[in-house]
Amino acid sequence: MRYHKIRKMDVSNGPGIRVSIFMQGCTFNCKNCFNPETHDFNGGKEFTNETIDKILELAKEEYIEGLSILGGEPLHPKNLKATTELAKRFKEIYPNKSIWLWTGFLYDYDIKDKEIVKYIDVLIDGQYKDELSNPTLKWRGSSNQRVINIKETLNKNKIVLESE
Repeated sequence: MRYHKIRKMDVSNGPGIRVSIFMQGCTFNCKNCFNPETHDFNGGKEFTNETIDKILELAKEEYIEGLSILGGEPLHPKNLKATTELAKRFKEIYPNKSIWLWTGFLYDYDIKDKEIVKYIDVLIDGQYKDELSNPTLKWRGSSNQRVINIKETLNKNKIVLESE
């Protein structure tokens, strides 16, 4: 697997100051995608255990509220194993810091039975749809995308949206 970039202090992808990683590779190719440079699976840099270690080191500061995982497509079958390993290790070390993850896949159809769900706090699901674009939406680009509180969703066994 590969990743495009790491931001050590990101304030635009989730609440507070966060560490963000943009995974490399996506087959959705949404019209006017915000990150088209992340679509090529051969682009970016190799994702290794050292990449995970770097993210864990960057997140150690008290002011870091959590980790944001974006793309590309972090849950594409080519990326899922490494993304899951990153999320698992992050939660083992920082159980009180949140993980937010953006995906074009849908929670109810594609994600709910995946191991990674155990580690995610908030999931933004659904492909970006240019015709539903709305720049006033918080944490998402188009109105079809959902901001799902995963812990509450698992507790109530029904999708619970994060309040804006």
